[in-house]
Amino acid sequence: MIKVKSSTRDYDIRFVEPKHLLEDFAVQDIVVTDENLAKHYKSTIPDQAIVVPAGEASKSFDIYRELISQFAKLGLKRKGRVFAFGGGVVGDLAGFAAASYMRGVELIQIPTSLLAMVDSSVGGKVGIDLPEGKNLVGAFWPPHEVRISAECLKTLPEEEYRNGMAEVIKYGAIMDQNLFEALAETPMLPGDEREELIIRQCIEHKKFVVEEDEFETTGLRAILNFGHTIGHAIEKVQDYKGLKHGEAVAVGMVVESGITEKLLHTEPGTSERIKAVLRSHGLPTAMPEGIEIDELMQAMTLDKKATQEGLAFSVVPALGTCKLLTNINPAEVRGLLEHQ
Repeated sequence: MIKVKSSTRDYDIRFVEPKHLLEDFAVQDIVVTDENLAKHYKSTIPDQAIVVPAGEASKSFDIYRELISQFAKLGLKRKGRVFAFGGGVVGDLAGFAAASYMRGVELIQIPTSLLAMVDSSVGGKVGIDLPEGKNLVGAFWPPHEVRISAECLKTLPEEEYRNGMAEVIKYGAIMDQNLFEALAETPMLPGDEREELIIRQCIEHKKFVVEEDEFETTGLRAILNFGHTIGHAIEKVQDYKGLKHGEAVAVGMVVESGITEKLLHTEPGTSERIKAVLRSHGLPTAMPEGIEIDELMQAMTLDKKATQEGLAFSVVPALGTCKLLTNINPAEVRGLLEHQ
């Protein structure tokens, strides 16, 4: 068990058998899941679960409004709990609904994807997207508990497993060179005996960061967004119908480290090393065809790390380290992007 300290409340991250994920579900509680998981876990998920469409498009005001309306119709009270049973989209959406319904009800995160296990289920960030950008509406609402079963990964499509590996590789790049080197030597594939160990390592890294900078006031928590400035912009430009989140972040890590190498903030060769590890895990490393630089730049200006003075990137000076670099001249970034 891993305990995360929070100014709102401390919470436990428990590793359990699949049969214990919903063991204490009660009549006053509600499960939120998506269509794919409702099929996979038909015998596990209660009949009264709220099922949302699968995919990033569900992180919208329309689905959010339907969800909290269903909470009210089903009689969810303040002493009831919301079980977010799914990947990052379900966790973000159900988490934001739990944070805002009756000014906050208990939230149990049950991440079923690799990406959600190592990243989005931990730390208390919940939210939805706007047409103008990703995660622009949200809250800090720490879960009351996180329950993880690596057995859930057996039902994960291979492309979703790769999607999660982008975030695992990110942790190696920003905080753990030994992890990065281990993945470079032996890629982590579905069924890898190292799965639970590596999931725990990533969670410990995120725990350290969120305990030190829970509300993003010092800039430390921003290091978790390595690759996300460009990654989120790619998702936005593609209207969330192109690359998956992890795939877009993979491209973002390569492009951002390439830019910061040219700006002399990153050790030469770092971008190529990151690219090699990502490729060995089947992840994309080049900007998708058809991306307009003007649209990409516009999307980046709405990134939450950006300032009035310029853009911001989470920079990897050398593998295993990271820092936030702000006030970067957009014209300089644009010029470097045009010569990718």
